[in-house]
Amino acid sequence: MRPAQRIFASVPNASDPVRGLSLMLVAMLVLPAMDVIAKYLSGTITGVQVGQARFGFQMAVLLPAVLVVHGARGLVPQNIWLNTVRSLFMAGAIACFFTALKWMPVADAIAVFFLEPMILTVLSAVFLGEKVGWRRMLAVSFGFVGAMIVVRPSYDVFGAVSLLPMLAAFLFACYLMLTSKLSRSEHILTMQFWSGLVGLVSLSLVMAAGGAAGMELLSFNMPTASEWFWLAMAGAIATSMHLLVVTAFRLAPASVLAPLNYMEIVSATVLGYLVFGDFPDPLKWLGIAIIVGSGLFIFWREAKLAGKG
Repeated sequence: MRPAQRIFASVPNASDPVRGLSLMLVAMLVLPAMDVIAKYLSGTITGVQVGQARFGFQMAVLLPAVLVVHGARGLVPQNIWLNTVRSLFMAGAIACFFTALKWMPVADAIAVFFLEPMILTVLSAVFLGEKVGWRRMLAVSFGFVGAMIVVRPSYDVFGAVSLLPMLAAFLFACYLMLTSKLSRSEHILTMQFWSGLVGLVSLSLVMAAGGAAGMELLSFNMPTASEWFWLAMAGAIATSMHLLVVTAFRLAPASVLAPLNYMEIVSATVLGYLVFGDFPDPLKWLGIAIIVGSGLFIFWREAKLAGKG
């Protein structure tokens, strides 16, 4: 079982898999709307600033929930150090991904980000001592080839910035590993509130330093009224859809839900075409197919091995 699956290992057995699948499907189809908003705002609002607003919204929404459920003691996790590192990984992943959207089509960026389960497979073998056979390592290798096919046109035009979704996938995989470790002893509401707080503070500090250094990609631009609205919408989508994901995992097994992650490609492609006129060419579709196929093989292989165990 992967770390991403073990996050929910303490959750009771699935009681309504059809409902869980439905909630997961809704979340995966709606979440790319947040990325579209980030790209739409990228002309005046930097990706780091969108991430800052997203974490600020998350913190504001979860603050009263934590106080009601756990009281003031629930605002601070038991393991402050590891929770802070976990939150920094998440903040870095969000900042890198939203920044990439300034130049890359949404579907392309999401496709490359889907390297995450493959990176997590490698990290699990290196840091957690999990056994990873040659079949899964071959699938990981194919996934990277697919990512390079998707990235190459953007890399030729924009350079190394096109690799940011890959860095985001790596950081998010690290975030999931720490989430797996900490979720056994920490309350999920506390963890998510702390992520919002650390994400908001860390990205604010980065933007302050970047602004002082004159770095345009890290500068703060005062949003207009309509931009504040879209920033709030991005935060609302992120918070609500991730709650749907958590609920889905309470109702259905992780191995059943995991492949639905790839439905984001469908929504991202449709929204990217409708809003920006972006549509992957045949070569990019080949890369996307390789990434999705490699990821689905890893999910299938892990489910098969878990069944034997």
